[in-house]
Amino acid sequence: MNTRRTARGLSLHAVVWLIAAFVVVPLIYAVISGFKSTGELTTNPFGLPEQWKIGNYTGILGDGMFWRQIANSAGIAIGTTVCAVAASAMAAFVLARYAFRGRELFYTLFTIGLMFPFAVAVLPLFLMLRTFGLLDNPLGVILPQAAFGLPMTIVILRGFFRTIPAEIEEAATMDGCGKLRFFWKILLPMARPALGTVSVLSVVASWNNFFLPLLVFNDPKWQTIPVGVQQFQGQYSTDFALVLAYIVLAMVPALAFYAVAERQLIGGLTAGATKG
Repeated sequence: MNTRRTARGLSLHAVVWLIAAFVVVPLIYAVISGFKSTGELTTNPFGLPEQWKIGNYTGILGDGMFWRQIANSAGIAIGTTVCAVAASAMAAFVLARYAFRGRELFYTLFTIGLMFPFAVAVLPLFLMLRTFGLLDNPLGVILPQAAFGLPMTIVILRGFFRTIPAEIEEAATMDGCGKLRFFWKILLPMARPALGTVSVLSVVASWNNFFLPLLVFNDPKWQTIPVGVQQFQGQYSTDFALVLAYIVLAMVPALAFYAVAERQLIGGLTAGATKG
């Protein structure tokens, strides 16, 4: 029995290390390749650089457009998260704590939204944004991203809100606490792990969104970092080392954010799974 358990543990560790290698090795390769010249990258693709070209990275860091794209992505991600989480928290509160006719129908309509990808609504969404004058406007990205993020966020928050014991709300009501005050003063602080989880998911989804900013923004000053990577790759398509350096630097903010938010994300999912 102990031998079988040890063998199973070793096999699981081997699988984990294999998956980690598939993730980490390409990142390390991209970082090192960014210090090479394109000629050396062609002749020596896997070795260390003979002469480290730090200028590939410093040149990008000194480009104001790169930092503008980072700021655009960050601002849009924050705006999307605030809108999506605020609207979802109120909707999830009603769907979780109020009993009314048609409640499950409304909830089903939100869950059906999980089945439809963004690409399905591209044409009507573009026409709507043009009608309201939201092209080349950050709101033209923030509002649709928040709307498409509502289904998942509501599903997560409603499940968490329903685990809050009814006795807590009854006690608050007896103390003269109204519904709105209970939601704001008691429920939201108790749901902080779930709110943190959906916020992290919303930020990551917004940061990685490529198609919607490409559709909405024609003015280069509003480009986000995924669109910037595509534009940079098209501009320097023959300088592979420089393109790799740009991609590496574009990944750093996302990796740094995930490193900080990882504990919050895992803790929120664990809390939601173990409560109730």
